[in-house]
Amino acid sequence: MARGNPNWNDLRIFLEVARAGTLAGAAQKLKIDHSTVSRHIAQLEEAIDAPVFERDHHGFRITVRGKEILQLVEGMECHALTLKDLIGGKHSKPSGAVRIASMEGIASLYLSTEFAQFRRRHPLIDVELVTSTQLVHVNQREADLFISFFPPEGRGLEVLPVGEFRLHVYGCADYLRQHGTPQSLDDLRGHAFVSYVDDLIQLDTVRWLDEAIKEPRLALQSSSMIAQLFAAVAGAGLVMLPSFARAERFGLARVLEDQIDVKRTIWLTARRDQRYIPRIKAVLAFLVEILARDCPLSEAARVG
Repeated sequence: MARGNPNWNDLRIFLEVARAGTLAGAAQKLKIDHSTVSRHIAQLEEAIDAPVFERDHHGFRITVRGKEILQLVEGMECHALTLKDLIGGKHSKPSGAVRIASMEGIASLYLSTEFAQFRRRHPLIDVELVTSTQLVHVNQREADLFISFFPPEGRGLEVLPVGEFRLHVYGCADYLRQHGTPQSLDDLRGHAFVSYVDDLIQLDTVRWLDEAIKEPRLALQSSSMIAQLFAAVAGAGLVMLPSFARAERFGLARVLEDQIDVKRTIWLTARRDQRYIPRIKAVLAFLVEILARDCPLSEAARVG
């Protein structure tokens, strides 16, 4: 094969195929046809005289040489995006879209209300708040920032503990009036609970009810924290919720507050080579600020 210098279009399309795992997925993202994607990959492989993917019935698996090139191309992309933000925009203030991924509960019950304040500070930054029950791969640009209850692992990531929250058992007035208010942990065995569907739990960090009571009697299960909250509001049973849910505003009252000690750390993940882009830096600083205010880290979580 003839060797040459790969052009940026070939590299850019290679990057999307590596992320999507298929030609069709990359074509959809790039809004070009399947054959064009295939042609650019062939041109890149001809230029470097080596395959960058192995093809099988599952899709495209990146080769060792492809991984080496991918690392360099991701760096090129990041520098290009940073340069665009610094000198290519028409505004001197941070601007553009920032995608934040997190789990449904913290995104819907906490972050969504806080970003109204952020918008007033940074009217030129467009926040995209994405919810997911699974790990979001920031290093594959599925999001710019990821908020989770566990520390993700991956190449080129900056993973910071930025908050900590307690879990509380809640009940509505009608339920507690009918079934009584528990006075001890042993009393919880006589109560019905609303919780997650066990075989649909994607992340073990949300198995917090099991830490408060072994083998709870479940009256209703849902994969949605919001559905659990409103089921408890309607009197379906007791529910265990994070403090950031601010469940009191929906009429729920804490039960056995001083006898249950279940906590989780909040982790904020960003790409190490991207966190100083002005728009991402602004969002990251805001998240650190509000979480330090509302969910301050204990010393144990800070050093652990």
